[in-house]
Amino acid sequence: MSIVRLDRRVRLGDGGTVSGVVIHLPQGSGGAEGGEPPGDAVTLRLGPGEVARFGRGSATVPVELLLADPAISRLAGEIRVTHDHWQLTNYSTSHSYLVENPEGAGEYLRIPPRRVGAPIPFEFSRVVLPTRSDATIAFQVYAPDHVFLDPEAMDVPWGNSTVTAYSLDETATYFLVLLALCEPRLRDQSRVAVPTTPQIVERLRDHPACGTLTARAVSSHIDYLAEEKLRIAAPDTGETGKADRRNGKREEIVGLALRFGLVREEHLALLPPQTGAGGRERQAGS
Repeated sequence: MSIVRLDRRVRLGDGGTVSGVVIHLPQGSGGAEGGEPPGDAVTLRLGPGEVARFGRGSATVPVELLLADPAISRLAGEIRVTHDHWQLTNYSTSHSYLVENPEGAGEYLRIPPRRVGAPIPFEFSRVVLPTRSDATIAFQVYAPDHVFLDPEAMDVPWGNSTVTAYSLDETATYFLVLLALCEPRLRDQSRVAVPTTPQIVERLRDHPACGTLTARAVSSHIDYLAEEKLRIAAPDTGETGKADRRNGKREEIVGLALRFGLVREEHLALLPPQTGAGGRERQAGS
């Protein structure tokens, strides 16, 4: 995976912090031009005020996200990050782009040609561009954390406002992934192993919003939780390899979420019922 590291976070004037936008172009999603094989996956991290451009690009029109399809303009559009959302500009003169909310009930925005700075309200989005082939090209955008004020301090006319340290949306798919990671220790306080990616996919399969959830998507949600939502530093595993780093990251996620009560036993009701051999299901709150 190609990583372009930009500003991760900035300080807000009220003393808080805000995460940057994470843009992910899956491997091969950029198409291929001139018979060349599809490119590697690309992940961009943008801080507030920064811009990423996308399109077919050229020597004179550089882009951060290369989308090599003849139906896509050399400079097709750009993403600009603000403090609490991002904006999409469509430079095409003929094609509309779609911004889908994969975690909603089919919500999407249509960004018409030449639209400048359309604000995108979704915390997790999929930007879809039309192509000449039978498949569209799409990339994912994880928005900045949604910032919430402390309700007990909202009527205080002086001083700095208090914002939440960990801003989690309990209706989002990433929260279900977090809950599935923590479930074994929520149900049984023993030091059990953190679930693997295939186990999480299987555990969430019967959830109405997760029937098509893939292992790659689960891994993306885990990375998003670790790097953007919970701000966990990558574990130092020396030369022990990628598998140990991945397991260490999951352990850190589960440990932090349980210590601070980000997931609790009552949240288990959000998961589909347990099935198969392994004893009776423990009910939330029992």
